[in-house]
Amino acid sequence: MTIAALAFYLFAICTVVGGLFTVISRNPVHSVLWLILAFLSSAGLFVLLGAEFVAMLLIIVYVGAVAVLFLFVVMMLDVDFAELKAEMAKYMPLALLIGVVILMELGLALGSWQASEGAEAARAAVAPEGVSNTAALGMLLYDKYFLLFQLSGLILLVAMIGAIVLTLRHRTNVKRQNVLEQMWRDPAKAMELKDVKPGQGL
Repeated sequence: MTIAALAFYLFAICTVVGGLFTVISRNPVHSVLWLILAFLSSAGLFVLLGAEFVAMLLIIVYVGAVAVLFLFVVMMLDVDFAELKAEMAKYMPLALLIGVVILMELGLALGSWQASEGAEAARAAVAPEGVSNTAALGMLLYDKYFLLFQLSGLILLVAMIGAIVLTLRHRTNVKRQNVLEQMWRDPAKAMELKDVKPGQGL
């Protein structure tokens, strides 16, 4: 067994174990830590495949931002673990049924899977000899599919603004800043001068 094969099996086992313990772990903080392990192992698999850009992207974006954000949110939330376990126990039979169905579908897909004949030719057409994976991906995104790349960014921007608008609720008992009201305020009505005599105080 070569070093590459040994590294592949090591990263693959760590990915599967990390994903499994992410789901079955009872503590949400532990789940996030197992998720970080799964992300790091997946990045190792991408490095073995020669996709170093995707591997670094997985570490920087998912591990460095998303997983740490999940960890902070879970640690700051006041989660009642007893109530959470009671709620999970009610849906356990349905969850097991869905899990068995998904496993059957994965088994059918992996049983009929085979490599495409034109896959190697397609890879060679995208990344010519002497061009690294990152450079080939940059040429695709910012040259051939530049318009689609920018449109996808605009769609994500619209989705973010829509989510903010949908979750913005004006409550009556919450003080909010009104910039126009502050700008149009009359200083004569906003301030009142008091003639305080010495020794009396306010």
